[in-house]
Amino acid sequence: MTHEDTNAVGSEIIAIRDMHKWYGNFHALKDINLTVHLGEKIVVCGPSGSGKSTMIRCINRLEGHQKGTIHVDGIELHEDMRNIDIVRQEVGMVFQHFNLFPHMTVLENLTAGPMWVKKLPRAEAEDTARRYLERVKISEQAEKYPSQLSGGQQQRVAIARSLCMEPKVLLFDEPTSALDPEMVSEVLETMEDLAGTGVTMVCVTHEMGFAKAVADRVVFMDEGRIIESGEPVEFFKNPESERTKKFLDQILS
Repeated sequence: MTHEDTNAVGSEIIAIRDMHKWYGNFHALKDINLTVHLGEKIVVCGPSGSGKSTMIRCINRLEGHQKGTIHVDGIELHEDMRNIDIVRQEVGMVFQHFNLFPHMTVLENLTAGPMWVKKLPRAEAEDTARRYLERVKISEQAEKYPSQLSGGQQQRVAIARSLCMEPKVLLFDEPTSALDPEMVSEVLETMEDLAGTGVTMVCVTHEMGFAKAVADRVVFMDEGRIIESGEPVEFFKNPESERTKKFLDQILS
């Protein structure tokens, strides 16, 4: 188990090298090195405030970094880049709080991106949307508004919305943490189904059962650093760092 584990599933899709981020004087991310290959399922865990969400938000430049490099599918992310929209088409993101448009139906939420960004005709965008609503098992909700859905259903809509852009990578930022406990399992089941389709996933989550079931690699962060990473069996059975052991003892007890 190492700080950087690069067992290839496919070709490299994300490469973060010696990356640092500050908020004013606060050093939020320190010397981050991470490679993600096509088809890999990465779970990022760690205590609150460890930099997990900040790191994945840097992958589609919702947050900027100040030192080091991030490449997504060979494109470097930096302040002056003009092709960030290309990167964001390839990197879908599912947020903690759904971020659906409340005045649009489920179907309209799903077709907006493909029609505005990819310039798809409405009929094609709707066909794609219905296909992905079927995949996340809420096809019957297409004409409803977000306020008419449960939190779990809204999060599955958000997952389908990301899939409609047909990204190469899906980022999940604590997708179950805003849900009532009984809704968590339906979203995790949807994510497990997705993992079986071969899509590349980077998931920030405290759901260790999901990590054990789905992840190719688990990455543990603390105080803005990647402390260690490894395959789930080794990570949970034989963590190297005392800090990782303490975290696992707390979260699994």
